[in-house]
Amino acid sequence: MRQDALLPPDLMDSARALVAQGRLLAERAPELYRTATRGRVELTGFFASELGWTLEVLEAADMVRLHKRRQDVPSDRGPRLRREGREAALAPRSVLILSALVCEQLWRRPRMTLNDLLQSIAQVCATDSEQGLLPRFVVVAGDGVSKREAHENRQSLVDALRLLQADGTITVDTDLDRAASDDTSDLVVAASRDRLAAKFSSLSPSLLKLSELPPQRHAQALSADLLLDEAELLDELTPSPVDNPDPVDDAPPDILPAGYRDGGTAADEMLDRRTELARPSSDTRAARRETDRRRYRAVRRLVDDPGSDPTRDDYLQTSTGRNRALNVLHALGLTATVRRDWWQVSDPSGLGSAMDFPNGRRSERQAALAVLEHLGSRELAADGRERPIAIEEILTLLEQVRSELPRWAAAYDRRLPALARAAATELVNAGLLLDILPASGESLDDGDAVGGNCWQPTPAVRTWRVRIKAAAPPAAANASPAAPGGDGPERTPLTLFDG
Repeated sequence: MRQDALLPPDLMDSARALVAQGRLLAERAPELYRTATRGRVELTGFFASELGWTLEVLEAADMVRLHKRRQDVPSDRGPRLRREGREAALAPRSVLILSALVCEQLWRRPRMTLNDLLQSIAQVCATDSEQGLLPRFVVVAGDGVSKREAHENRQSLVDALRLLQADGTITVDTDLDRAASDDTSDLVVAASRDRLAAKFSSLSPSLLKLSELPPQRHAQALSADLLLDEAELLDELTPSPVDNPDPVDDAPPDILPAGYRDGGTAADEMLDRRTELARPSSDTRAARRETDRRRYRAVRRLVDDPGSDPTRDDYLQTSTGRNRALNVLHALGLTATVRRDWWQVSDPSGLGSAMDFPNGRRSERQAALAVLEHLGSRELAADGRERPIAIEEILTLLEQVRSELPRWAAAYDRRLPALARAAATELVNAGLLLDILPASGESLDDGDAVGGNCWQPTPAVRTWRVRIKAAAPPAAANASPAAPGGDGPERTPLTLFDG
């Protein structure tokens, strides 16, 4: 990696925040916004050259926007909803559709009430729902519409407003939780057209011809920076650097060929020949494009995911690829634990990731730590890989913990399978487990895949050491110390959590 491509130290925090959030807003992070605005040239060059991402500084919208691209979009990645302080969950498809419809209405009228939004979107959906283009959206109970359905539709629209408020697109004048629970309440929604315009991060669906593509290719098409024919044309017009330039440019006049001194046809022929040799062939351009794709794909995974398997891309198997990837992580201020079979990336500052694992005292987080401690002590399979873990094994572990600490996780007294899945989800989000969906009727190693409730541990579980602290019981605490050479008081076995 070139030395001039490294980020200055004062831009690391802004770059990590952009990677995690995709945007910086002046009213929410004024220091990071000002720093990113002053260093726009360095940030733009860094993201473009090392990750293939486009950075925009929109001073009219008081926003710095990073347009992230992933050819392999994670299936569990997307906008998350947080309702009344509960754990955030992925927004359903209906909420994402409603958020787009809300943006459409606010583009026409940047200031609307909630009731006006409900009526306008209901009219749009009524026109296209019969053709299956939009979902059915009715907000007034009546013939064929129950009060429950009308309330759920209102709740979905409020959830869409939550997403838009979280990314700074809209502002509201009252609490959204109250608007969701009280059907008679109203509020005012205001939006900035500059920020609405900044939400577009892909080419127009009509230009991409999504209707002609199968659904599994939509994410790849939306992640493309250019159309295929435009990319090929750009390769034809963009001059490529010459690895070994002709020394004629820098040669003194007395050693130039005769044709160069008198400007004759020999000079023209030599220039034509040099230009022809400097222009890369179509195979060379295709190979260079493929190398850039491999590099972007590998480095994007490292920057965007908590863990990455280097064997998925041979780019990280080369010394050049490893060094360049490590330089990118160092430029962003990220910490990497590198193994031959796994790269674990973390951000000690918390700016570059919304993940707070392993902090927290929730029962689900504590159960996840118990499972992680168990995974680090399991025996490997015969081929040296981690053995899959089924929900039955997690349940056995949690039952053992509750037998020692009956008061722990009392809310899950009769719902231990739910606690086991929540603990596994925590580890999946941290890159320590991978979901396994076995085929119907099949089972995995040891026959422990039941109903798809099975996960594959990643090599990262071997990089963690969970230390368990346990308070000594009163009898042990008051016991006198053992005499020299004696056996001493009996040690209480360590427990996973305090009582």
